[in-house]
Amino acid sequence: MKFNRLGTSDLQVSDVCLGTMTWGIQNTQQDADEQLAYALDKGVNFIDTAEMYPVPPNVDTYGDTERVIGNWLSRNPSKRADIVLMTKIAGSGLKYIRNAGPITADAIANALTYSLERLNTDYIDVYQLHWPNRVTPHFGKHWPDGANPTKTNREQELDGMRDILTGIKRALDEGKIRHWGLSDDTPWGIHTFLMLCNEMDIPLPVSIQNEFSLLHAKDWPYLIEMCELENIAYLPWSPLATGMLSGKYQKGARPEGSRWTLAQRMGLFRDKPPAQAATAEYMQIAKKAGITPSQLALAWCQQVPGVTSTIIGATTMPQLKENIDAFDLSLSQETLDDVHSVLRQYPMGF
Repeated sequence: MKFNRLGTSDLQVSDVCLGTMTWGIQNTQQDADEQLAYALDKGVNFIDTAEMYPVPPNVDTYGDTERVIGNWLSRNPSKRADIVLMTKIAGSGLKYIRNAGPITADAIANALTYSLERLNTDYIDVYQLHWPNRVTPHFGKHWPDGANPTKTNREQELDGMRDILTGIKRALDEGKIRHWGLSDDTPWGIHTFLMLCNEMDIPLPVSIQNEFSLLHAKDWPYLIEMCELENIAYLPWSPLATGMLSGKYQKGARPEGSRWTLAQRMGLFRDKPPAQAATAEYMQIAKKAGITPSQLALAWCQQVPGVTSTIIGATTMPQLKENIDAFDLSLSQETLDDVHSVLRQYPMGF
């Protein structure tokens, strides 16, 4: 397992970041224990979760993923120092989480108290803003009929971001978090937080995690360029496009127990003809290279310049083993050329 420095922090994180959003809904405590044991044995030291998890989120299960991890930590306290643990504060939109309110300094204090309790730890290594308070071009809103920046009140956003940073500073000073980061944000969001951090003398964000895959590469090269030049770790999430790039959803298939059989909060907006067509071509490239479609997608993702660590998830142990093994692969130039030929045809599958 290879390790990389996490932005401007002193943390060294593995190429693989273990995602956890299925724990507590598709996966049991026993499943999570087994995944953690295997991942740590393979050298993974980076774990990502969120107060909102598991996904799909609902009032009855929110916070359960953090509880699963906290349960494991309660039985393995010596492992806490061995892992880099990230969690996230939910933004607005979920009525059962702070009455759907935005991220504020007070919301951070409230959310952090409960996350620490559920996780059974007294500090978070990286505390992330799950999504911005403003509407951004993520979650299917990246087309011209989606997010509309002309409707964003800049001064209002700046005031809100200053308030957020006040909450981040308080959490840092209290030792409840070691570092902080962003999620599902944009170049403007990164730029503005950097500007305000310098203005307010607050430590800079060390990372951002955004959706990024062979079917959704909109962050390359513009946002990733900013991350690279400002020393912010870029952490792709959903590198398999919610499992589509494994090939299991081809031709309308819905394997029993798979994610797409569950009701999705935002619908199956990734299930588009261009994405399915691109996936079929990537499957042929993987076959030619002698690897699985999932391994092709993951190996490609981690080899993108500027990527620090790729967040993976699995509902079964065979999936987890297959996915982690992908990070030992080095794609040949011929395979990369084949991949990029398809990527040029389908730069945005959905």
